[in-house]
Formats: sequence, C-alpha cells, structure tokens
Amino acid sequence: MHFSSVLLLFVGGEIVDLVLQTGPVAKTVLVLLIAFSVLSWAVILSKWRLIRRARAQNERFVRVFRKAQRIQDIASVAEQFRPSPLVGVFEGAVAEFKRQMGMTGGVHNIVSIQRAMQVASSDEITHIERNLPWLAITGAVTPFIGLFGTVWGIIDAFHGLGTAGAATLRAVAPGISEALVTTAAGLAAAIPAVIAYNLIIGSIREMASRNDDFTLEMLNLVERQHELPATEARR
Repeated sequence: MHFSSVLLLFVGGEIVDLVLQTGPVAKTVLVLLIAFSVLSWAVILSKWRLIRRARAQNERFVRVFRKAQRIQDIASVAEQFRPSPLVGVFEGAVAEFKRQMGMTGGVHNIVSIQRAMQVASSDEITHIERNLPWLAITGAVTPFIGLFGTVWGIIDAFHGLGTAGAATLRAVAPGISEALVTTAAGLAAAIPAVIAYNLIIGSIREMASRNDDFTLEMLNLVERQHELPATEARR
C-alpha cells in the first residue's frame, strides 16, 4: 500500500477514535456541523453545474443572436438555449415588443422594452442566487459552533482534571484534543463554503454585467429593425 494511503488511514483512524470518545455535547455539535457541510456542498455542486451550463448556453445564444437579422428568427430558436439567462432577458423584451405591436402595430416606446429586459434580468439573477445565502450562513456560523464545542469540551476536561486531582499534561491532553476536534470540524465546514460563495458571487456579477450588455445589443436590434431614430427612441 502507498505510504500516503497508510498515513491517511492512520490519521483517519485517530480522528475517528477522538470523535467516538467525545461527550454527548461534542457529538451533537459534530452532527450539526456535518449537516451544515453536506447542505453547503449540495448548494456548491448545484450552483457550479448551473453556472457552467448557463455560461455555455450564453455563448451559443449570443452567436445565434448576432447572426440573426430579425427578432422573430431568434424567438423561434431561443428556447433551446435554456438555461441561459440571456434567453430570459430576450423573452422579456419579446413580450413587451409583441404587446406594443398588438396595440399600435409598431414599436412606440423602446424604453418600455428596456425596462422589461431589466426586470427579466433581475429575475434570472435572482433564480441563480437562490439558496446561495446558505453558503454565507455556513461560513459565518460553523466556526462559532465548532468553537462552542471546543470551549465546552475544555471546560469538561478541566472539571474532570479537578475532580481527579492529577494536575499533569498527560491527564488533561486527551480531553483537550477531543475538544479541539469540533473546532477543526467547524473550519472544515466553513472554509469551502466561504471560498465557493465568493467565487459564485463573482460569476453571478459577471452574468449580470453580460445581461446589461445584451440589453444594449437587443435595443440596437429593435431600433434597426423598426428604423427608429436613436434620439427619438431613447426619449
């Protein structure tokens, strides 16, 4: 067996022994930390898959959009590029576009189309951000939960030391090492959550900026298709 595997098994066995020797409060804290960690990893993996797919579909949709000459041509194929946030923004514009065409037979207020796209963009970003606060909560709370378990364990260790009357490092070291396991578990839950939260927030901000850029491109297409003077269209 490889040396690293042996070392991993040894360290893992030591940790398991420490966990099994902890008191009921420490075990409760560890269970709670494991629950936080499992849920945060579920959020991380789901958001990673969603963002990866959204980016890929964004690129495909933009290529099709820039090649098209008419809004109707894009609308007929837009649905196949889900879950691109740009599709939702585009469909918000199309809904307002059709509403104006149905009422007056032409586009008379391009600012309304812009507002519709902004609302759709906000909806798309909100959808991507759903459950993301759980990562922030995990990163903020779990170190303190772990610290609580450690403090409780140290108090218990020193209480047992006072009862036994043996004031030696050998007597107190096992209790303290067991207590410190909860701090390590709290950090193990918090660190990935904090890193993932910041990376995902950065990706979401990038997508929001891309939505804004696409809004301008869409407005340009509407103006070209209906030959609206830019100064009049933006009033």
